[in-house]
Amino acid sequence: MTIRVLIVDDQMMVREGFSVLLNAMDGIEVAGEAVNGREAIAQVAALKPDVVLMDIRMPEMNGLEATREIVAADTDAKVLVLTTFDLDEYVYQALRAGASGFLLKDASARQLADGVRVVAAGEALLAPSVTKRLITEFSKLSDTRPQVGSAGVTELTELTERETEVLVLIAQGLSNAEIADRLIIAESTIKTHVSRILVKLGLRDRTQAAVFAYETRLVTPA
Repeated sequence: MTIRVLIVDDQMMVREGFSVLLNAMDGIEVAGEAVNGREAIAQVAALKPDVVLMDIRMPEMNGLEATREIVAADTDAKVLVLTTFDLDEYVYQALRAGASGFLLKDASARQLADGVRVVAAGEALLAPSVTKRLITEFSKLSDTRPQVGSAGVTELTELTERETEVLVLIAQGLSNAEIADRLIIAESTIKTHVSRILVKLGLRDRTQAAVFAYETRLVTPA
């Protein structure tokens, strides 16, 4: 199945460059482009892309605000934030907004295509260069962010012991295959556990599951 991508960036050269790169990749098709967050929301509704490559800093409406609205609209589109800025605040805010992944614009064409495929498949994606920054951000916020309410605690109690174990490993950044190796069970079984975790917690994807695990303090930064 072809993965349809919407490219959102206020710079024409960036949009055209990404369009050429992605259209040259097997199984990926650029469905359209948008110059700001507001246009992106309209294009998602009209074109129904599988993945939205979303810049953060844009006029009229930035990528964070657009991501929140796209996710709130309960579309099937996954948002992959693509930016030159690898600052902690953007990583954390993008994931809180509902983004499924985060890549820097200096990623290679292959990394970009792989990122699109990973996010389209429902996996979490973080550029290696920002993963440590994300953990640091969670650590800094651990004593200052609002306490998770009883709803979060209640939701955690609905998970089985194995599902809780899988959620912890998701938050640690492990893939399904790596979790399967760690727990010595079939990867297909892990996929089933992940699906049940998302349904029980009312979450969109693995990235939100990882954020949930940290914010409920099921997992704490080392």
